[in-house]
Amino acid sequence: MSQLWQARFFTTVNHLRDLPTTQVPEIAFAGRSNAGKSTAINVLCNQKKLAFASKTPGRTQHINYFSIGGAHVAQHRKDETKVDEIRALLVDLPGYGYAEVSGSAKLHWQELLGDYVRRREQLAALVMIIDSRRPFTELDIQMVEWFAPTGKPMHCILSKADKLNRNEATNALRQAETFLASYVDADGKPFPFTAQLFSALKRTGIDEANDKILELAGLTTEDIDHAADDDAGDATPGEDK
Repeated sequence: MSQLWQARFFTTVNHLRDLPTTQVPEIAFAGRSNAGKSTAINVLCNQKKLAFASKTPGRTQHINYFSIGGAHVAQHRKDETKVDEIRALLVDLPGYGYAEVSGSAKLHWQELLGDYVRRREQLAALVMIIDSRRPFTELDIQMVEWFAPTGKPMHCILSKADKLNRNEATNALRQAETFLASYVDADGKPFPFTAQLFSALKRTGIDEANDKILELAGLTTEDIDHAADDDAGDATPGEDK
């Protein structure tokens, strides 16, 4: 049982001033609308509806927090989350890049996400969900540009890899790794950026992503909470469209 299965909804905010005052590591998930971010979070946390995928992609413009530790696993449990026992927070950032979002909403996205990834001290690492068929669009690159100066780790999950053949998947991963390696610090040392292939449909790369996220959150040496397996909902093995 992965420690990510302990995730449960903690809070939602729409302005930086309302961000939690907790001091535990935050692992933020970012991605273009329709890249499969909600699906990836739900599969990794083994819960069907933990992360909310709007019927109109790009309309969900809040930052949603999910706690690891401090409570029983299942969402239906009514026990209160013990904030002082939370070990890490997963942060679901608003999806970006959907054409029908208004100009004011896009401006709000830029301010909210840009300031969060650049200035949030508790942010330990960024997990970017990238459609493996359309890697690193203009807005994806904007996110990388915002985040890179922090020097913090970033892990890119190339989603929907089941839609590529073997050669295409290999090339997509190689191109992603080459792109990420182009980001270096003042001394020419590459930033701690990594990438992997992932498919919720074929359940490819789940263990790799799980282990990496736990490592980034500093949870690899924590004792696993042996909550009953039936407290966790089954993950939905499909992808966002």
